[in-house]
Formats: sequence, structure tokens, C-alpha cells
Amino acid sequence: MAADGDIPEEYLDGYDRILTDVCATGRRLTRGELESRRALGERAAEAGYGLRALVRQHLTMTRTACADLPRTSFGQLLAAVDQVVDALAEGHERAQFLAVRQEEAARREFIDDLLYGRRDPGNLAERAERFGLLLSHTHAVAVAEGTEAYDDAHAVTQGVERALFGRFGNRRILYATKDGRLVCIAPADQDDVLLHFAKQAYELTGSRIAIGRPQPGAGGVAHSYEEALNALDLAERVNLEGPVLRAADLLVFPVLTRDRQAMADLVLSALGPLRQARGGPQPLLDTMTAYFDSGCIAAEAARRLNLSVRAFTYRLERIRQLTGANPADPVHRYTLQTAVIGARLLDWPATEL
Repeated sequence: MAADGDIPEEYLDGYDRILTDVCATGRRLTRGELESRRALGERAAEAGYGLRALVRQHLTMTRTACADLPRTSFGQLLAAVDQVVDALAEGHERAQFLAVRQEEAARREFIDDLLYGRRDPGNLAERAERFGLLLSHTHAVAVAEGTEAYDDAHAVTQGVERALFGRFGNRRILYATKDGRLVCIAPADQDDVLLHFAKQAYELTGSRIAIGRPQPGAGGVAHSYEEALNALDLAERVNLEGPVLRAADLLVFPVLTRDRQAMADLVLSALGPLRQARGGPQPLLDTMTAYFDSGCIAAEAARRLNLSVRAFTYRLERIRQLTGANPADPVHRYTLQTAVIGARLLDWPATEL
């Protein structure tokens, strides 16, 4: 940024001649003269000179060039100065707007490359410092997904941003939107940043927030981001409770689905007999889900399903009769619970296995 002092004469080129001619003839500035002022205003902005200094230098030249001006020409002079200042400001704003757009485009390209793991790590690390990240550190990524798509101009996006940076200031945080979601990247030792982001995002959107595991380097950010997205997808498929999900707490699910055919075999073997139940298997699957989610406490599970304890106990007995496995028996419970999770992951019985 150039010093906010005297503006070099090159940015006032031709201004004295314009003043002299306008005062002599009373004419307005020509289109070419106005465009030349816009161009000079644009060049001054690109060189780092502020608009205030640019206008001040023009007014100084005006006083010098028109010291002996008859009072009858004063109105013409003011009209010319008004046109010149307006053209300078327009050119200056045009340059500033273009610079902002270029900065936004560069930031968006960097975010895309970072989250998708594109470009070589050295290139990403070099660009990251410009946007406040040190990729030599370990980072974690939090992602919030709401009921609508969010962009940088959305009120929710800006509300979370104000809350986040109002509290943490210029910590090395990157906050952005990606594919309609809110994304926050922070150093792994600043978990309070991600939790505050999650709290604000939940209050404004009522949405789930997923936090990927801390990962080192540039590729680690992409890995953590992918884990957060997978956690959101998993939460949607199996209806996980809780507004904040940590990928580290959900590692069992990828393990369970790694061998899809083996999981399908388990679901059909352990739960297939439930298709003989009146009303199909879904009510009994819901019964086991509530039972396992409530810590195998029948009264709490019955409350969750709006059933009496007696009715709920009858369902457990019916499951035992059909499958030969007792949900209350620790030996059988693991198999049944794993099969129930598999059914939710594979969307059974709605989908044929």
C-alpha cells in the first residue's frame, strides 16, 4: 500500500489544462476527459493511493491553478471539479471492486483445492498463509448442513461469522461455505473454535454439525473434511441423535460397511425371520433400535415409542420367538444390535439385499 501523502503528478495529468479550458469557455467535461479521470482514479487505486489523498491533491491543484479566477467563473469551476471528483471516485471504486472480486475468486479457488486435496501440498501451503492457515500444523474441519443452501452472502453465514470472529479474532481460522454448507477449519489444538462454530451454526440453523478427525498437512484438511461429510451422510441414513457428531466416535460404522456382502448376510440371517411378523419387520426393528439406544432399559425404550411397558415387553418376546435370539441376553445382544445397525445402513427392509 502506497503512503497516504502527496500523489505523484502523473495521477493529475491534464487536470490543469481541463480547468483552464472550462473556466475560459464554461463548457462541461467531454466524454474523453471524464474517461481519462476514471482511468487515473483506477490507476491510483491499483498503486495503493487512497481516494481521500487523491481528491485532496486535486483540490490543491485547483486552488493553485485558479487563484486569480474572476468570481464570475467560480460556478463553472465548481461544476468542473464536481465532474472530475465524481469520475475519479468512479474509477477508484471500479479498481477496488475488481480487486475484491479477484480476491474472492482466489479465495474460492484455494478453498476448493484445499478441501478436495487438489494441487501439490507445497503450492497449497504457500497459498494458505495468505488466508490465515499454517498447513504445517494439524487441522480439523467442522461442517454444518442446514435445511437450505448457504452462500457467503446468506444471513446465517454472516451471523456465524460475526459470532466466530467476534470471539476468536484473528486466530488462524478459515471459515467458508462449500456446496451450500458452512465449513470451519481450525488448528487441532483449538477445539473450542470448532465447538463454538457448532454451537452458533446449530442455534441459527437447527442443523447437524459434524467434526472430522484432526489430520496433519494439506492433505489432512481434505481428509478431515471428507470424514465430516461422511458423518453427516451417515447421520441422515441411520438417524443418529445429537446435533454435534464427531467422526472419531463413528469409526465403527465404516468398519461395519467395509464388507457389504458380509453385512447383508448378517442382516438376513439374524433379522430375516422378522418378515413373518404381522405388519412386517419394521415395527420390531424400531423396537430394538429404541431398546439399544436407551441402554437396554425397557421403560425408557417404551416411552420413546409411546408404548406401555407391557406392550414393549411383548414385542421383545416376539423378536425372541421369531429370531431365536433374546435382545436382553448379552450373548445375543451384540449380534442383534450389529444386525440392526447394518439394516439401517443398508436400508433394509425397504431395499432388497
